[in-house]
Amino acid sequence: MTQKNDKILAVPTNIITGFLGVGKTSAIMHLLNEKPSHERWAILVNEFGEIGVDGSLFQGSSAADQQVFIKEVPGGCMCCASGLPMQIALNLLLAEAKPDRLLIEPTGLGHPVEVLQLLSNNYYSEILDLQKTVTLVDARNLADRRYTEHATFNQQIAIADIVVGNKVDLYSDVHQQALASYISNQQIQGCPAQQLLFAEHGKIELSWLSGKTDHVPVVHRHHHHEKASAAPIVAEQPMPTSGYLKAANQGEGFSSVGWRFAPDKVFDRAKLVALLARISAERIKAVFITSDGIFGYNSTRDGLTEAMLDECLESRIEIICDEDKVEESAWEQALKQALIDEARS
Repeated sequence: MTQKNDKILAVPTNIITGFLGVGKTSAIMHLLNEKPSHERWAILVNEFGEIGVDGSLFQGSSAADQQVFIKEVPGGCMCCASGLPMQIALNLLLAEAKPDRLLIEPTGLGHPVEVLQLLSNNYYSEILDLQKTVTLVDARNLADRRYTEHATFNQQIAIADIVVGNKVDLYSDVHQQALASYISNQQIQGCPAQQLLFAEHGKIELSWLSGKTDHVPVVHRHHHHEKASAAPIVAEQPMPTSGYLKAANQGEGFSSVGWRFAPDKVFDRAKLVALLARISAERIKAVFITSDGIFGYNSTRDGLTEAMLDECLESRIEIICDEDKVEESAWEQALKQALIDEARS
């Protein structure tokens, strides 16, 4: 990045994309561990649900002196509504961070073509230096038509400069070959050639990010999600006297439901882990204040992981599942029963 008269110029910028549960957040956390100590990095993260959990996960696992600046755009694909939520958040983030690198993580149900198109418009042409777009794919999902017939899944691959077969430690040789064949077929259909690499646990290399992107698209239409409201999203609303807030969202064949809990609400860790382990969902992300400390949770079909965090402002959880598998009332009741005060009353 260079600055001229305090103007931000040519910030190296990467989109890190991929479908639900593929390991985008883990990949960015790994990159943060590889960040040169003298550099300032900015992360713009987009979430399908309105609660916003990723920002807390990043902040809670990063030391305060790491020079990492994070801003969230919850509530659905950030390039909708003419890209206004994304532009506002991005401009504020750039002004605050004055970063040496910008990482953008669209929601797994978002549309990276439109995100990349917005970033390449005239306004950002001098501010951002668009570098490699990295798409993470779990090759095991190629056997599931919910993925291969989903327009967003295929768009994420089509837009990539580098496709990363993540979770390779869980593959067989057949899975690796299937992903190579799938990408080759995409290229035959007119997508530019892409580099295929493999990783486990989101351990992508910092060097993979460098180099100009070859995938700046021309978009002739704009998509729309069902949800469009002028009201503040739940992530930004003041906490009511009840001590919790709930939000739901729907689109792209999936539903999300999430909760925010006031910071004085403390959870029983054992009850919480038991609850999260038994919820059947495509994706669960959460940060919780428990009697044993602060923990971040990440659940995919491969299981539930728990990590201790340094801090979080409040407990938050987001559950994403198929539209016909939402058990909102049961989940809310179980969360309340995992509260220490509720259990004692």
